[in-house]
Amino acid sequence: MATFPSAQSSPWRLLPYIQAPGNLQMALDQWLLEDYFPRTGRSVLRFYGWSRPTISLGYSQKSPPAHWRQLTWQGQPLALVSRPSGGRAVLHHKGLTYAVVTRATGGKRGEIYRHICQFLIQGWGQLGLPLTYGQGGRGYIHNASCFSTATVADLVSSTGDKLIGSAQRQTSSALLQHGEMILNGDRHLFEFVFGQPAPWQKTMAELTGYPTLPQVLEVLTTSARQHFQAQVQWEPLTLQEWAMVKEKCRSAKADFGWTSCPL
Repeated sequence: MATFPSAQSSPWRLLPYIQAPGNLQMALDQWLLEDYFPRTGRSVLRFYGWSRPTISLGYSQKSPPAHWRQLTWQGQPLALVSRPSGGRAVLHHKGLTYAVVTRATGGKRGEIYRHICQFLIQGWGQLGLPLTYGQGGRGYIHNASCFSTATVADLVSSTGDKLIGSAQRQTSSALLQHGEMILNGDRHLFEFVFGQPAPWQKTMAELTGYPTLPQVLEVLTTSARQHFQAQVQWEPLTLQEWAMVKEKCRSAKADFGWTSCPL
């Protein structure tokens, strides 16, 4: 059975919501996993958005379809970035992303997914949207899109639509789990990128009466505090920390050369 930091541990750090380019967001998640948590031992919760349509690839996907590098949407190139986590490609556009950085000792990966995802189930349930875990399937690896198949790591609506897709990365000292929530979504863009209809009938905003982003963030933060039985302190990054994140972003640019890092 997996064990997690106890309620007596240091307060969780809640980072402010930011909307920024995907490579900077991924660099921040990677820095939290590889540098911040091992150094401080403080768990982190954050929510964020993507400032332009972006395709993120799992860290093992080194060769995306060649035409993705030339895709444009409404006159703007689609960004292509690499995630520090695994899984298939995810289209980020008008959604809401969460990230949890903590520590898990022992236990199976599915158990850890379910433990962390429980705060999302509780929060969206309070917003009027019941969610359950996906059932998985052998065809997952053959789908270019993460959202085309729901695994036990994902959350689906009562109609079977996958509305939250999560991915993980574990190191010897820390765990990152982050995922995309289809808060809003562009079905036409999804079909344009993946060549298949969008796998959701209604977005989370449509299913919950279009709550405001601050309302959603407040509910999900409260549910996280309750589920993890932790104090949660709002604490922005310092200038020094931002400098370290941007250095991580520059390194990723050198590795992949897909999208320049905003400085």
